[in-house]
Parts: sequence; structure tokens; C-alpha cells
Amino acid sequence: MIRDWIQRVLPKSLTGQVLLALAGALLLAQTISAALLYKAQAEYGQEQLTHTLALRTSMAMRHSEDGPPPDGEERHHRAGPPDDLRGPRPDRMITFTPLPVDRIDTGMANRLSRILAEQEMAPARLIVVERPISADPRWAERVERRFAMIAKHHPPRPPRAVLLAAVQVKAGGPWMVTRVSVPPRDPWLLATLILQTLIIYALLVGSMAVILRRIARPLAALTTRVGHFAETREAGGQIAPEGPDDVRHLIEAHNAMEQSIIALINEKDVMLGAIGHDLKTPLAALRVRIECVEDDAERNKMAQTIEDIVRSLDDILSLARVGRPSDQVEVTELSALVASIVEEYEDMGDDVVLEDMRRLVLPLRATWMRRALRNLISNALRYAGSAVVSMAREQAEGRDWAVIRVVDGGRGIPDTEIERMFQPFTRGEPSRNTGTGGAGLGLTLARAIADQHGGRLMLANRVEHGAVVGLVATLWLPVGK
Repeated sequence: MIRDWIQRVLPKSLTGQVLLALAGALLLAQTISAALLYKAQAEYGQEQLTHTLALRTSMAMRHSEDGPPPDGEERHHRAGPPDDLRGPRPDRMITFTPLPVDRIDTGMANRLSRILAEQEMAPARLIVVERPISADPRWAERVERRFAMIAKHHPPRPPRAVLLAAVQVKAGGPWMVTRVSVPPRDPWLLATLILQTLIIYALLVGSMAVILRRIARPLAALTTRVGHFAETREAGGQIAPEGPDDVRHLIEAHNAMEQSIIALINEKDVMLGAIGHDLKTPLAALRVRIECVEDDAERNKMAQTIEDIVRSLDDILSLARVGRPSDQVEVTELSALVASIVEEYEDMGDDVVLEDMRRLVLPLRATWMRRALRNLISNALRYAGSAVVSMAREQAEGRDWAVIRVVDGGRGIPDTEIERMFQPFTRGEPSRNTGTGGAGLGLTLARAIADQHGGRLMLANRVEHGAVVGLVATLWLPVGK
């Protein structure tokens, strides 16, 4: 189900799929790049804070016995931790307890301890907490004064928090506190990444769209030309080579192939015309000569043989010319055409029944369509002795179809043999007896005519109560475009 949804959502064209893949890959690359950049900036900021805090802490520890601490440092000469870290506590308490709003930063404490250890200044205890500026009035006032001095020329962005390091040089000794402001996050980082992504998208996707257009436009024209040539076999209308060299060579090769196909078709038509002329002329002469035969039975057999040869020859020539019909497509009332064919069989006394039909008008080649319907009805009469013809308008595959069904009551065809029946010279009755089977070209010709009209011909056994009770030949013709 998910796969079907993805197939419906994804673009179908080459340009759309390539651009979508490129956009997806670019988005993934930009996401990874943004994550790495954000991580690098965060690590760089942490390193800066760590070294600044280490510098101030080491200076406080060095001057702990020499006088007042440097700027940004405090010394608390008592056993417990400083009041501004834990709030009011009795002097006898020496356990460090951060304020409820403080966040203990063990990672920063470990990095600070390593730096102090490298300088041979390992304290007995070290605690690092991050505190909101508002919870540290002393540092907030100091930051406010400092910002007020520079706000006239360069309005600063206030720090988001303050980082405090509480150090006890000796166990039970005084606590020293150093502070460092935590700078605010860069508000332009996300905007910069988005702008960068948009610029890359515009340049890369735009240039790729231009290149794909140069490829897709001649390919689309070639596709249209291939479909038109497959339907009409017309030599005119070949497209001029354009686009990249690979596409140009493809178009040139296709044009050359069309010329070769047209030349072969023309040779075939000339050959078929010659065959038809060379065979029909002596057959006509034979038809005249058999009138001299006195034996009526023999003369009738000879006349029937000549008619079979002529009929087979017509089927072969028709099948060969179906790809390049001479008559034009005309708007025809299909229901009237079907009714007239059924009337022909009824006039000859054949058991052909026409069911109720609705009026349908569509463009087709009437002569060829008559040939296809006659073949289907003749097959039903030959193998079952009767036929029921019906026509309806049905919807399938998202479009309307004119559906003509020819149903007989014969023995049917084994399912494994149905597709083989459309091959030339294949008959349902294996003998060469023309009374029970023709030359085996009727279904082949009928399917070729259906394909010529953009439709299809299908055979299926009619099953009732688990038994085959006949065969259904269904001719599908598209209604409109």
C-alpha cells in the first residue's frame, strides 16, 4: 500500500525524478552539514568557555595567598561553600549545594580539571554550574554596567547564562568562585544555513533543470514521433536532431530506422501487389475454364477450391496491408454497422441473434471493422452453429469503451491454447477441411484491425456451473480520446 502511494506521488517524467533525487540528496547533504557545523560551533564555544574559566580559576588559585583575586573572581575564606552558590547556610556546613535553578555541568568540570592538572594545579574539589543571569544579581549588575558602556556604538546581545566554577584548593579550605558569561547562540546561524541552501538549490537545481530540459524536450518529441509512426507508418514528420550529442545520435538513428522500415514496407506492398495480380489472373482464367467440365460434381469441387484459394489470398493480402490501410478514418455509427452485418447473416439463414444495443458513434475504418466482425461471427457459426452479438458502452482503465461481444455455444478452447489461436494459420480444428475451418487467419486479422483502432480483441471461455458452455470473443474499441 505504501509502495503504491509512493508511486502515485512520485513524478513520472525523467526531469521530475532527476530533480527530485537531486533535491533530496542536496537536502540530506545540507542537513548533515548543518548538524556538523552546529556541533563544531558548540564544541568551539565550549572550548572557549573552558579555557577562559581555566585561566581565571588558575589566576585565582595562584593569587589566593597574595591578595585580592583578579577581576571576575571571588574568595570565600570559610569552611563552607559561598553563600551566592548555595544560599544561606551555617558556617559549619562545607558540602556544596547548588541553587535549585543551577545546572551542574560535569563535562565542563572534567575538562577544567584536566587543564588545571596539566598546569600542576589540581584542586581538592571542583564544581561547575550553569546559572541564569537573573539568579545571580552580582554578576547581572556587573554585566549590565559593562553592556551599558558599549551599547551606544554596538548594541550587544545579552548572555543567556553565567558559568560558575567553585574551587577548593585544599580539603576544608576556603572556596574560590570564578564566573564567565555564556554568550547567546548565534541567531543568524539557521538563517545563514537556509539562505545558503536556497542559493545552492537555485544554482544547482536550476542549472540541472536547464540541462534536463535540453534532454527531455527532444526525447518527448521522439516519443511522440515513435507513437505516430507506429500508428500510421507515414514517412513525413520526422523530427530534426537536437539536444546533446547522445540524444542527437539517437534521433538520427531512429530517423534512419524509419527510412529502412518504410523502404521495406514499400517493397512488401509492391511484392504483394505483384503476387495478387499474378495469382488472381490465372485463378480467374481457371474459373472460366472449369465451365467446360461436364461433371457437375467435379465442376463444383473445382469452383469451391478456387474460391478457397481466392479467399485465403484475400486474407493474406489484407493481413499484410492492415498496418497501412488505404481508407480514411470516418465518424461511423457503430451500432448501425453491427446491425447491418447481423442482417447479412440473417438473410442467408444463419443463426445469428442481435441483442439490444445503445447508439454509439465513433471514428473508425468501416471497411476493416466489417471485416473483423464478419471473421468473429463466421468463426462462431463455423465451430458452434450459432452466434449472439451484443454491444455496450463500458468503463475500464479510466476511459470509455465500445464493447462488442460475439458469444457462441460451442466447446470452447483450452485456456492454454487461447493465445495461440491469434497466431497466423492456427485453427481450432486441426484438419485442413475448409468445411470445419478456414486458413487460420480470421482471428489474426481481427486482432490486427482492433490494434489498428487502438483497441484489443480477447477470447475467453464461457463457464456455467463449472463447465465450458461456449466461447466469448470481446472486441474493445476506445470511445474518444
